[in-house]
Order: sequence, then C-alpha cells, then structure tokens
Amino acid sequence: MTLELQPSRRGFLRQTGLLGLAVSAVTFLPRMAYASWNKAAFGAKTMADTYKAMGVDSPTVSADIQLNAADIAENGAVVPVEAISKIPNTTQISFLVEKNPAMLTAQFDIGPDTLPQISTRVKMGQTSNVIALVKADGKFYTASKEIKVTLGGCGG
Repeated sequence: MTLELQPSRRGFLRQTGLLGLAVSAVTFLPRMAYASWNKAAFGAKTMADTYKAMGVDSPTVSADIQLNAADIAENGAVVPVEAISKIPNTTQISFLVEKNPAMLTAQFDIGPDTLPQISTRVKMGQTSNVIALVKADGKFYTASKEIKVTLGGCGG
C-alpha cells in the first residue's frame, strides 16, 4: 500500500472542478414563489368574505395582468391556469373561482427577485369566472376569464 502525500495534478483538477460546480449550482439556483396559507380566505364561501379575509377593499381591473387558460375545460378536476403580472413590485398572485364552494383556490407569495408568473391547476365544479388577483405595492389588481367546464370536478 502506497501513501501518496503529494496530490496529483488530476486529483487537484477534479477537486477544484467539483468545488466550482458546487459553488455555481448554489449561486444560480432559481428564485421561487411559495404557496401561502390564509385559513380564513381559503375557507370563505362568498367573494366578499374572501376579499375581506385577504385584506382586499376594491381591486382594480388591470390590462397588465395576463390570465392564460383554455376557454373550455374538459375536466373540471384539473384546469390549467397561468397568470403573468407586468405590474411592478408584484408580491402576490392568487387564483379565485367565482362559483366554487371555496373561491380561493391558490395563493402564491412572490419574492423580490422572482418573475411574477405562476402556472398551476385549479379545480372547478362548473362553468365560472376564474380571477387572477395580483397584489403589488399594497394594492390589488384583477383579471378574469370565463372557463366553460364540461365535466365537473368539485363533486360533479
């Protein structure tokens, strides 16, 4: 058995390469949005109660919010939706379904270095308006779109 006290050039390059890879992986990790939990808002049964629990007085309809979803959802149990906010300083994006028993379906907090673009899937019991609610600089903005559901997902 030979004990090598002097590191080889190949070993040094391998260790340096692994260290560089580890540092770059941590440095370039993507910033993420995290789902948040507002028990009162998720349990509210009316739009007014949902807005009240979220601290929303009167949201403004904004053309700076792009709400992407199909016009017709064949299965209400899995309806893909996406919201993109072009409003500066967006800190939160939420999805509400007007005719669901619990209207708030998803709420995401957006970090300062995060692109304000959220894609998720919501559950819809019937044809309804889907609302993207964006919070930016302490104010609330909305965009909505009607989605027709052919097969119900909330118990139907």
